Amino acid sequence: MGILNVTEDSFYANSRAMDADDIFNRADKMLKEGADILDIGGYSSKPNAKGVSIKEEIRRTSHAIDLIKSHFPKALISIDTFRSEVAESALRAGAAIVNDISAGKLDTKMIDFITANQVPYIAMHMRGNPQNMQKLTKYTDIIPEILFYFSKLMERLRERGHTDLIIDPGFGFAKTRKQNFEILNNLEFFKNLESIILVGLSRKSMIYKTLDTSPSEALNGTTVLNTLALSKGADILRVHDVLPAVEAIKLTSKTLN
Repeated sequence: MGILNVTEDSFYANSRAMDADDIFNRADKMLKEGADILDIGGYSSKPNAKGVSIKEEIRRTSHAIDLIKSHFPKALISIDTFRSEVAESALRAGAAIVNDISAGKLDTKMIDFITANQVPYIAMHMRGNPQNMQKLTKYTDIIPEILFYFSKLMERLRERGHTDLIIDPGFGFAKTRKQNFEILNNLEFFKNLESIILVGLSRKSMIYKTLDTSPSEALNGTTVLNTLALSKGADILRVHDVLPAVEAIKLTSKTLN
């Protein structure tokens, strides 16, 4: 899954694409490098991110999806949003998957929308919102708590006939650096949920702060942790840099099969 942010403040500057040429060029590059999904986001979810109105988020993402589908009609697009109105607009424009950082917690209408339309749903674990999540990092036992969080969500979705779920443990969202590594070290336990697992480790602070570098210098660290995640059961890598992830998947598959 390649990341395409139509935002002005996403934490990794090279993931931002605001004008038509940037959107086309980034989508073209990621698809040529082997991306299976393009994840379009119009609201930065980095810690302390600025809020964006629903109208502006719809404008940003619908424009990007329209442009990409006009040039790449077969491209599989996910909409990265926690707002049901944005998700609905994106699906009308041509998106096929909803990627929700809050798993329905920040918009009470999201689960209703997902189940009514039987949309493939990526649900992430997070507490609070991007503005306050890093103040909500106290857990009694983080792995069982996240597993319980997802099991309750899966039960809720199944009651409404929805089973097309992808889970994301939410690296960097209401977690300390130590907790992020604990989740990665125990990622295989998430296979017990019998759901597809997506991981988003790309250029995050758990990498560049550990290495004392910056997001722009965190590609090698990203590839190392992505490879470890694959070995522990990850099914989808959400990344800024598609080619290194594709190569990691190809090489790791040779050792795991």
